Parts: sequence; C-alpha cells; structure tokens
Amino acid sequence: MLANQLTNLTGGQPAGLPDTLDLVAGLDAALTGGLGRVGDEAATALAALAGALSPTPLAEPVAEAADGIVAGAVTEQHLAALAGARSALLGAAHDALLAQLDNALGRDRAPWSALPPAPSAPVSPVLAGARAWLQEVAVTGWRGVDHELLSAAGTPVEAAMAEPGLRRLAVLLDGLAAELRACAPVATLPQVPARRWADLWARGVLLAQDGAVDPGVDTAERVSGRLLPLGVDVHEHDTALQIQVHGLLEPAGGGAPRLVRTAVGAAKVDTIVGPALWRLLHAHPVLLAALAQRRGLAVTDLPVRGADLFWHDDRARLDEPVDPFAAARVLLPGARAAAPAPLDRHPAAIAEPVLIEGYAVAEHDDGPAVELGGATIAVAVDRLPACGPLTRELVAASSACLGLLRWDDGRWLLQPLALRTTVKRKVVDVHTGDWADGVTDPKVAKAEAKAGDAVAVLRERAGRLLRRSTSRP
Repeated sequence: MLANQLTNLTGGQPAGLPDTLDLVAGLDAALTGGLGRVGDEAATALAALAGALSPTPLAEPVAEAADGIVAGAVTEQHLAALAGARSALLGAAHDALLAQLDNALGRDRAPWSALPPAPSAPVSPVLAGARAWLQEVAVTGWRGVDHELLSAAGTPVEAAMAEPGLRRLAVLLDGLAAELRACAPVATLPQVPARRWADLWARGVLLAQDGAVDPGVDTAERVSGRLLPLGVDVHEHDTALQIQVHGLLEPAGGGAPRLVRTAVGAAKVDTIVGPALWRLLHAHPVLLAALAQRRGLAVTDLPVRGADLFWHDDRARLDEPVDPFAAARVLLPGARAAAPAPLDRHPAAIAEPVLIEGYAVAEHDDGPAVELGGATIAVAVDRLPACGPLTRELVAASSACLGLLRWDDGRWLLQPLALRTTVKRKVVDVHTGDWADGVTDPKVAKAEAKAGDAVAVLRERAGRLLRRSTSRP
C-alpha cells in the first residue's frame, strides 16, 4: 500500500457521516432506557429518525412506529420498522466508507447480485418466539434487563438452534443474552455498550422476520481453482468461535483473481481460550493445515455468494507452499472484490485485506500506529487474538503488514493478520494462523501442557454424560 493511498484514505470522512451516526445514536439511547417509557429525549430522537427517512420507502412505517411508540404502543411491526431504519442508515454509512476505501486503493468491486425470491413459507412459531423476546428486551431497555428476562431467552435459542436455517439467529440471540447476563444488573453499569447491543438487537429483529430463513447454498454460484490464504481473522465470544480466512481465489477457468473469505466455527464455553480454540475446529483439518503450513489450496465446486465461500473440507486439498506477502504484492492490486450482502452493510463489518510495507511504527497515547510518507494509521492491537503468535512487541518491530483495514470510532484502523518483523536480529514472518495445527512456540506449548487440555476434558465429560443417558432403561 503506497503512502498516497494511505493519505487519501485517512484524509477525511465522507460527507453526512456524523449526522447519520447521530441519528443512530439517538435510537440507541432510546433502546437503553426502554421503549416502554419514552421520555422527551427519546421522543425527539424517534422524530428525527422518521424525518431523516421521510424521502425513502421506509417513510410511512418508520413514522407510524415513532408515533405509536411515543403514544405507548410498541408492536412487532414498529420494532421491525425501527430495526430496518437503523440498518438502512448504517448501510448508507458503510457504503460511503467502502467507496472511500475503494477510491483510495483503486480497488475494483463487483455489484451485489440479488438472490431469487424465496418461496412463501408458513409462519414459523420459532421466529415468533424470537421476536417476542426481542420485543420484551426493547420495551424493557438495557437498563431494565434482569435475570428473569435473560432466562427467557433459552426457549427461542433452543428452538432456533434445532432448525439449520435459523442457527445464525440462534447464535446471535445466545450471544446477546450471554453478554447481558455477564453485565447484569445492567442498571449498575457506569456505561452501557449501547451501539454494540443495539447492533445485535437490530440484526436479531431482521433475522427473526418471517421469510428471513437462510436460503443455504442451493442458489449459490460454484467455483473451482486455487485459493491462496492471506491471513485469518479470529472472532471469539464466550459462547462461539469463528475463524474467517481472507484469501485470493485464482479461478480454474482463468480471469482476474477474486478477493474471497471463508469461515468455519464452533460452539464453545468461556473456559476454552487461547491456543486451545484451534482444537474446536478439528472437523476442518485441510483448512487448518493450510494456515499452519502456509500452503495454497486446490478447491473444487465450492459454493460462493459475493465474497463468501461456503467451506467444505472434503472439496479441498493442500497445494504448494505460498508466501502470502508475495501473493499479496503481485495479485492483490488487480484482484476484484465483491459487494457485501445487504445485512452485512455496517461500518463495523468493513474488513478489507491490504499489504503495507516499508513503514515505521510509532507509539501514541492510544497505542502504536503505522507511519508512511506523512500518513498515519492506528494499529488495532486489541484485535490480536490470544490463540496466535502476533503480539504488540512484534508490531513495534515490524516493517511489513498483511492486515485488514477497518473503521471504528470515527477512524480507520489496521488489524494485523501477518507481520514481517525482527526477532533476535532476524527478519521472520509471523501469521495469526501459525498455531492452527499446534503451538510452535516452546514456551507457550509448555504453558499449555501445564494448564491441561480443556477441550479434551470437556469432550470426555460430555461423552460420559451421553453414555450414562443412553444406558438408562
């Protein structure tokens, strides 16, 4: 990434962005206090939201929702309108920021292809249960959440988990309930993470609408070719783990390489942390081996929608070794990106692979930053996962970074996925996925062995319980 590209990216914000985020913040504040008791500030925020969306197709439902909620009537339709309005505003902010990034990088991006209309389906009682719980949460507000309300989440989560097309909703509801439970009583918190919880709530409301069931991969395009992993982003929560591999796909039929990503995940408990997380993904040995060994992958007939590959380990085999830095240097400038899915249009969801070389690292009050040609971009060291070898010290000693450009708290950030850095006077490459097939650092491996294998223990206990339950008459 050249200095002038970095300068263009960090030179300013898109017009109208602060006003858009202020509208979202007003709704989030109303959700914090609860929509069942709307005060003057919340009423003003709802009116401003309705006014801003008056020229759009959402004008009528959002105006009805604002008026109804202020009058004391909170219906599922009102909440769906608010969730849609909030997502539309953040989607517009996302599009403006992504356009700024594409212009700075000169990145070509394919438009989003709409999915075919889903066949009509009967009203789902599972979705109705999820909507009812989310409605109660909105009426109560984050400050009013108690253990009784949180315990009620168990029923819709369990019901949604039982249906493959609703598991995305189930994981989201389970994660939101877990975060609220960990903070209960929320009323005593000095500061509520209103933006994050409102993000989860709004996504849940939209996913819980009738007809919002995941269409699966039946309508997805199929691709074959050579996948060159650039790096892996680890998403960890107390109740779930997901790794998202960003890479370049060289299509078997020829043509420009495509920027793609693929993700695999697993359920977890909060005691499984650090390098042990990789053992939860044992069902994907080919993908893990490619990350640990820095190998390419020959993939066959993988479904893809937009930039998202639907991973099947049995449709991939290990290919030749790959230098991700060299692959990014040669192929990334000409690779074609894809527009994100509509529900993923959110500023926090921007995660664009880049290669930055020849920079200096400087320490600032809020952490380290990369400096190149007079431009500066902060490094998101808080996103370095404990399951990989990247550290703040390695960032400080680095001269090249394969990472993701993100936007957070009003500024662009660089999240490292791999570093070319100096260790004991030697230049080495260090990647987040280096421990995917087992820890390679002797000190960390020794500490892991001393702590014991939490995954193995939990699996053994689960197996014992299963054997007991099946042996009963």
